[in-house]
Amino acid sequence: MASLKDSSTITGVGETLYYKSTEKSALELVLEASLSAVNDAGLTPKDIDGIIPYSSQGVTAEAIATNFGIDDLRYSATTPLGGASPVAALQTAAMAVTTGVANNVLVCLGRSNAMGNEGRITSRLAEMPQMHVVAEFEMPVGANAPAQFYAPMARRHMELYGTKSEHFAEIAMVCRANAQLNDRAIMRKPMLIDDHQNSRMIADPLRLFDCSLESFGAAAVIVSSAESARDMKHIPIYIGGVAEGHPDSPSAITQRPLMTTLGISKAAPIAFKNAGVELSDIDVAQIYDCFTYIVLCQLEDLGFCKKGEGGDFVASGALKRSGCLPINTHGGLLSEAHMAGMNHINELVRQLRGHCGERQIKGAEVGLVTGFGDLGDGSIAILHR
Repeated sequence: MASLKDSSTITGVGETLYYKSTEKSALELVLEASLSAVNDAGLTPKDIDGIIPYSSQGVTAEAIATNFGIDDLRYSATTPLGGASPVAALQTAAMAVTTGVANNVLVCLGRSNAMGNEGRITSRLAEMPQMHVVAEFEMPVGANAPAQFYAPMARRHMELYGTKSEHFAEIAMVCRANAQLNDRAIMRKPMLIDDHQNSRMIADPLRLFDCSLESFGAAAVIVSSAESARDMKHIPIYIGGVAEGHPDSPSAITQRPLMTTLGISKAAPIAFKNAGVELSDIDVAQIYDCFTYIVLCQLEDLGFCKKGEGGDFVASGALKRSGCLPINTHGGLLSEAHMAGMNHINELVRQLRGHCGERQIKGAEVGLVTGFGDLGDGSIAILHR
């Protein structure tokens, strides 16, 4: 793993507009975002010789290669970890370019509602084999959606550590405040704590504004070798450390002896060690925010505060743009769009390039991005200029 340190870079990022509804297919959206990323890197589609598509909605590497006229596709893979997939794909792409298997790897994701229910969260869950375990324990008691799967985790944290709904509200408000500076964000209306507390209950204790958006669009990145990146369009953004981690058994969340620790707790030490950085070196973080509680739990598992102290940490203002750990500067899944975290990678790259305008974190040189899979899988990448 140490050999991956700074051996690969993200050379291009691209995305579509984000929509509440669209008539474009997932493949159309993926091609649009991918072409944008290719152009951003100063490449042509034929320069792409590796493709890692998001496994949902049937968009395959072959379909992308055919539409782009790629004749020399040397590598393809999938990382079926739900929201942990895009960041986990960075590790796979880094291995491919570091070993010379491929030169430029396209990592892409698209979601569309153009064909009935395809692209919706419930449809995606049905496609993922690991979600079948919920049929034994969760579904018989009426839990059929992500909010219902994670609500017991949040409630357990509240009972053990005194965490409050108002702490979750702090995370939602930070994301919304950042989204107000992002023209691409779907939700830009200001949010106050009363707005959060008065929003309807979805799955106790998770309220409407604790939940990420149902949205459609696509995003993509290009991973290239560090050597080739020197001649490309933008300054290289190096992948310093990257790792994935999986939660303790069993797969069913409610049957685990410890419900308040995620797979990211196993991945984070590996990524930080390989990157050679400390928590204090992180200038900006894009934390996977399918639900506000998942953000709070990851902050603890990453080590920014001790287990059980996440509530006080977020209430301190640490997550604001002016705080010690600015997060989700684009608005995140809670306010920009739910692109299963691919938009988090794009935002971090732009922050490190210094291309974020009003929402730019001054002097950002080192950042991290996380992913969260449906049953607690975690992925993390530490990027730097």
